Amino acid sequence: MTTSAEHDFLAETTDLLRRTPVVLRALLGNIDDAWTGTPDVAGGWRPADVVGHLISAELNNYLARAERILESGTAVPFDTFDRFQHVERDAGRSLDELLDRFESLRKQNLGRLAERISDEDLDRRGMHPALGEVTIRQLLSTWAIHDLDHTAQVFAGMAGSHDAAVGEWKRYLGILLRRDNPAAVPD
Repeated sequence: MTTSAEHDFLAETTDLLRRTPVVLRALLGNIDDAWTGTPDVAGGWRPADVVGHLISAELNNYLARAERILESGTAVPFDTFDRFQHVERDAGRSLDELLDRFESLRKQNLGRLAERISDEDLDRRGMHPALGEVTIRQLLSTWAIHDLDHTAQVFAGMAGSHDAAVGEWKRYLGILLRRDNPAAVPD
């Protein structure tokens, strides 16, 4: 068991971030469209939308914001992040193309992260336009949890694609029951 003194935040966070493209590739690569055509909840995102959104985050969110903190501290707020940028940008692209792009961008960003961010930078502060002051540590933690959140969203969409097929067993499948209560899903 790791004690807090042995805790290596950057290494652990980077390790989780490195796993996301691997998990998504294993889950979604070359899979039949029957598994990927359903959103996680009514009006939600299909797996391809999630991967597209993760690409947008690689292009314009977490690492860009960490670099803004390094360059400007709290003097220059982060640029806003368009959560729906992927909709038009990725129209007509296959899920496998999106997975390739996500994997490539994530690899590049983790390389930049290793080059630019050190333990000494983790408590440096930047300015989020809605949240106010945030630290690099909070930003990187959010990046990792954002990955987990959207990976869960992919699982929910895939499960939903076969919702009717499970019949009466649905009452035992929490992933399908949560789909019926979208109010429980944060925006």
